[in-house]
Amino acid sequence: MENKTRGDRVVDELLHLIRERGYGAGEKLPNEYELSAQLGVSRNTIREAVRALASRNIVDIRQGAGTFISPKKGVADDPLGFSLMEDRRKLVEDLLQIRCIIEPQIAGLAAQNGMPEDIAILGGLCEEVEVLIRKRGDFMQKDRDFHTQLASCSRNMVMSNLIPVICEGITLFASMVAEQEYEQTVKSHREIYEAVRDRRAADAQQAMLFHLLYNRNRFIADQER
Repeated sequence: MENKTRGDRVVDELLHLIRERGYGAGEKLPNEYELSAQLGVSRNTIREAVRALASRNIVDIRQGAGTFISPKKGVADDPLGFSLMEDRRKLVEDLLQIRCIIEPQIAGLAAQNGMPEDIAILGGLCEEVEVLIRKRGDFMQKDRDFHTQLASCSRNMVMSNLIPVICEGITLFASMVAEQEYEQTVKSHREIYEAVRDRRAADAQQAMLFHLLYNRNRFIADQER
């Protein structure tokens, strides 16, 4: 039989409350006094449970403001400990390999399942990346946002939670190549977006796979110089 402490049970009850009431990212939870009354436990127990949820990136505690649902609910920035891995070249290669398995499927699902409003956001991000590239500006955050939004378009909750792996791959790749092929990035993103927009799942998969394989070959060539 599972033997949970009182604190663990309160954490579970808070999670149930969050799910049951449908709290979304950025929404504020009731204060300690209200939660204490609702769950029938002390404010100190509530405080400890909230800290436990914060350690799992489910909520953000803002001093003087309250407790809010995290924008990346339950998703840590580095859940697999990539920052502690010393062989950066091998890590980039392995991340690109994993992305070649995951992201074409994400693109295909996005074409099949994406809501029109979500795909419109994807298109906007595609344009923002293009504008920044044309200006030779820093487009890395918008690049990550593009891939994050693509996962959101898939309407698959598991895929969306794989975003830290994808974003870490993008960041590491950019930091370890001498010069990016900007025009190829523009072309690839545009092809991916248009295939998703037009509901061409197979083409979306193919465009994403080409994009990733191209980056992989560029990375290997750059490292061998």
